[in-house]
Amino acid sequence: MTLRALDFVVPGEWNNTLGFVNTIREVSEKEDEDIIQQIGDRAIWLYNDKSQGYQRAMWLYETVDNADSALGAAALANKVGEKIALLGFLNCLTPNPDKAQSIDLTLKLVVEVLAFCQINGIPGDSIGDFAAALGEEYKGDSLMRMAALICLDGLIPLGPDFLGQVQSTISNLSGGDLERNGTFRGISSLIPGDSTGGKLDFIGNALEGVMGWIGSFVGDRGLSPAAIFDHLQGFVEFSDDKLDYVAAFLDMTTNYYEHTGTQTIARSIIERAVGEI
Repeated sequence: MTLRALDFVVPGEWNNTLGFVNTIREVSEKEDEDIIQQIGDRAIWLYNDKSQGYQRAMWLYETVDNADSALGAAALANKVGEKIALLGFLNCLTPNPDKAQSIDLTLKLVVEVLAFCQINGIPGDSIGDFAAALGEEYKGDSLMRMAALICLDGLIPLGPDFLGQVQSTISNLSGGDLERNGTFRGISSLIPGDSTGGKLDFIGNALEGVMGWIGSFVGDRGLSPAAIFDHLQGFVEFSDDKLDYVAAFLDMTTNYYEHTGTQTIARSIIERAVGEI
C-alpha cells in the first residue's frame, strides 16, 4: 500500500507483479507452457549457482530491510522519551534519530550499488557504472525502490534538506560510529575496503556519486514531505500532529527494499534465462 501511495512519484513505472510464473510471462511475453518451463528451469539454475551474484544480492536486500525494523523501534523509543518526561531515560539509550537515519539511508544506497554489481557481474566498487545506470537504465521496480528510498528514508524523516544533512553526517562519521551500526556490521564483508576507514571512504564516494541524481530527481518532481504525506494518508491513517512518528512506523512495518529487490532480481535472472535459451 505504501508503494502504491508513491505511484505519483514515478507514475506507471511499477507493476506489482507477484509469482515466479507470472513474472516469466510478463518478462518473456511467452505463453507456451514448455517455453515457460524451460525459462523457469534455467532461471532457477542461475539463481542457485553460487558463482553468480544473485543470492548475495538477495541477501543484501533482506539484510538492509531487517535492520529497518530495529531502526524504527529505536527512533520510536527516542520520540517517546521526548514526549513523556517519565521515560526521558530512553533518549540516553537510543541513538540520535537523525544521525541514525542518515547512516541508514547511506547504507541503503551502498547496498543498492553492491546489489547492482552482484546482479550484473561487475566489480563491487563500480560506483561509476551504477551512477550511469541510475540515469539511463533504472526503471520499473528498481526505479520505484529508489523513489521510496528518497521519500521514506530521506524526505519524511529528515526534511527537504535531507541531502545536506546526510552528507554532513557521513563526512563527520568516525570508524567507531560505523562499527557500532548493526547494518554496517552485517554487510561490511561485501563493502570494498581493507579496513573500516577504507570502507568509510567507499561509502562516502558512493553517496557523492549519486547526490546529483537524487537532487535532480527531487527537484524535477517537486517532491516535499507535505506532498508525500498527502498521498500516504490515502493508505495509512495518521493525524497531522503525529507526523514525527510516521517515519519510524514505516521503518517498522514495511519491507519495500526486499520486496522490490526480489522483483528486480527475478526480472534480471529471467531476462538472462530468455536470452540463453
